[in-house]
Amino acid sequence: MNDVLVLDRAATAAALDPHRLMAAVSEALVAVARGTVSAPPRTAAFAPGGLLGAMPGYVPGLGLAAKLVSVFADPARPGRSSHRGVVALFDPEDGRPLAFMDAEPVTAWRTAAAATHSALALARPGPVVVVGTGAQARAQVRLLAALRPAEPVTVAGRDPAAAGALAALHPAGLAVSLADGAESANGIETAVREAATVYCCTGATRPVLRRDWLAPGAHVSSVGGSHGPELDVGTVRDAALFAEWHGAADTPPPSGAHELQGLPEGRTVTLLGSVLSGEAPGRTSPDRLTVFKSTGHAALDVAAAYVVHRTVLGRPPE
Repeated sequence: MNDVLVLDRAATAAALDPHRLMAAVSEALVAVARGTVSAPPRTAAFAPGGLLGAMPGYVPGLGLAAKLVSVFADPARPGRSSHRGVVALFDPEDGRPLAFMDAEPVTAWRTAAAATHSALALARPGPVVVVGTGAQARAQVRLLAALRPAEPVTVAGRDPAAAGALAALHPAGLAVSLADGAESANGIETAVREAATVYCCTGATRPVLRRDWLAPGAHVSSVGGSHGPELDVGTVRDAALFAEWHGAADTPPPSGAHELQGLPEGRTVTLLGSVLSGEAPGRTSPDRLTVFKSTGHAALDVAAAYVVHRTVLGRPPE
């Protein structure tokens, strides 16, 4: 195994080229929707302080990979969690290990790419808000800065210093916090009320957005909520729902989404990949609320690992 690449966090993050990543994640989402991906539902072993999840997957044209990731509460940052682990990439023809890389940037950036695709496909033009100040919010802001540096992004969080530091990563970044705004409408609520797109990137155990905050026609990309629902019942009730895979609603957490459990009979969840391929409609009305609820999917890890490997080797996309 002397020829296997071993990449630490910095090397992995440096190889996640944003434009290549967006293209690969789109390909993976479409493959999931078309049923050409081989990936069992995520499984997890639970420890007293968190869980260890396993996510293997194969995507034609992108490769074969598996991720082992731990999700544990972070004592140094109350209310937040850490995602640590490894992604192993294999040759899909003969099974040789090709690379081992840090799972944290892979997870954060492929999730941000999926959330961004949902907004590009479903959101109407208008103000963009990122709710959260942790690792996932950071990846989201960095990706938006790389793709659309001139489009303003407001970062909304509980900690003014953290929100300000994160907003500074975007050329047109602004920040609000719980300390801003009137008592009846804190800064986060005010920002969300004015937003056309809301990226919700938190470690919430209970909803952090309320339906009555969201403007007509708003789009929500919710990627947090590993430990509980990030969106309230009213938001899910009133929205057209989109996800990476049907298991987001059909399987219980940790593979499925807390918010999509027990949907009424006949309630549909459209796969984002079907929208990206043009095989399913996206937004059907200017005033319709849309929600993309991400649970993550092994196909997206495969896509990100593919990009990292080929970037490090100096190879163009196939």
